[in-house]
Amino acid sequence: MPIDFNPNISFSFNKSFHPKIMNYQYFASNQPQKDTFIKNVQVDRDKINPLYEGIKIEKKDFGTIKKTGEKAQLYTITNKNGASVDISTYGATITSIKVPDKNGKLKDVTQGYDNVTPYEESPIGHAGGTIGPCANKIADGKFLIDGKEYNLERNKDNGKTHSHGGSQGFDTKNWKAEILKDGIKFTYDKKDMESGYPGNVKASVIYKFDNDNNLHIQYRATTDKNTLVNMTNHTYFNLDGSENSQENSVYEHIVTLPNSSNYTINNELAVPTGEIANVEGTPFDFRTAKKIADDIDKEFDQLLIGSGFDQNFCIDNYDGKSLIEIANVKSPKTGIILKVSTNLPGFQFYTANHLGKPTQPNGKTGSKYEKRSSFCIEPQFYPNAINTAAFKEKGILKSGEEYNREIIYSFSTEK
Repeated sequence: MPIDFNPNISFSFNKSFHPKIMNYQYFASNQPQKDTFIKNVQVDRDKINPLYEGIKIEKKDFGTIKKTGEKAQLYTITNKNGASVDISTYGATITSIKVPDKNGKLKDVTQGYDNVTPYEESPIGHAGGTIGPCANKIADGKFLIDGKEYNLERNKDNGKTHSHGGSQGFDTKNWKAEILKDGIKFTYDKKDMESGYPGNVKASVIYKFDNDNNLHIQYRATTDKNTLVNMTNHTYFNLDGSENSQENSVYEHIVTLPNSSNYTINNELAVPTGEIANVEGTPFDFRTAKKIADDIDKEFDQLLIGSGFDQNFCIDNYDGKSLIEIANVKSPKTGIILKVSTNLPGFQFYTANHLGKPTQPNGKTGSKYEKRSSFCIEPQFYPNAINTAAFKEKGILKSGEEYNREIIYSFSTEK
C-alpha cells in the first residue's frame, strides 16, 4: 500500500472518535434526510451526539449557472446558538461563516459573494471553494503515474504551471447535495481524463457544524484508475469581519503555527524545489504568536517570491492518523479565534497577496476585497509532490483504495 493512503486510517461516522487535539468526542450519524427545504432537522435524540442537537438546515436558490443552465443551491447550517455556515452546491463552496465576537455579536468572518454569478464568471482566488482534483501547483502541468505521462492545463504563471485543478477544477462544478442528520454531504463524479486527470473519481465533501462552533470538513474519494487526489478548502478569512475589505486589513491578526518547525523552499514560480528548511531565524517562524504585520514586508527571498506569505508549511509529528492543530489565529479587535486542525501533512498559509485585481467583482458587503484583506489556511499534500523525489507522499489514490482526510475549523472568543 502506498504511504499516502494507510489502510489503517479510519474515520468512522458511526463511532466515537477522539482526536488528540480536541476536547470532545467526535461523533456523527450519516443517515440521510430527504433533500428538500428543511427548517429543522428532526432526529432521534438517542441517535445523535448532543453537539449536533438542535441544528437547523435551510436551503434556498443561489442563482443560475450560465454555462449549464443548472440552478445552484445555498445550504445554511445553523447551530442552537445561532452561529451558522453557508455552503453553495457550486464548488461545494463556503460562502459565509457567522460566529459570535467577544460582545456576543455575530460576525461573518469569510469573504465571498451573495449569488453564484461572481463565482462562475470571476473565479478570482477560488474563494471558499473545494479545490481538486489536486490542490496547489504542478510544475509544467505534467506528472507520471504507472509510467504514463499526463498533461494538464497550464493555467498559472503564464502557462508554466498547473494550479488548483485548472480552470475547470472541482470548485467550478455544481455538486449534488444530500442533507444528513448532522450536516450536508456534497458529491461530484469526475469523469476519466476530465481536466486531464485519469480515472473516474467519486468525490465527496461532508460539512458538519456543531454547537461548539467547530466546522468539520471530511473529504472522501475513490477511483477506478490510479490518479492524483489532493483536496482542500480555500476559504479567505478576516476575523475582524468580512466587511473589512481594505488593503492590509489582516495585518493586526495574531498568528501561531504551533506545529510547523519546517517549510518548503520555493523556486521563482512558487513551486517547491524539494528542499525543506527550518523556520528558525526566518519570517516563517510562527511557533510563538506574532502579528502578520511583523514580518510580511521584510526583504526575504521566499517572501518576495510569494509577494507576502504564500508558503507550504510542514506539520510536525504528522502520522496520517492524528488530527493536529496547525494554526491559531486571533483578531484583537473582535476577540474571535480560529483554530485549524487536520490529518494532512502540510498546509499553505496565504495572506491574499494577489487580491484586488481590476476584474474582481465586489464582494457580498458591496466592496472589492483588496490585497492582504484576508488569509487562508489550506491543508494539503505538499505542492508538486508527484514530481518531487524528496517528498514521500505523492497524493496518489489507487484503484480499490479510499481517500479519507479531514479539516476542522474551530471558532471561539477571548475577551
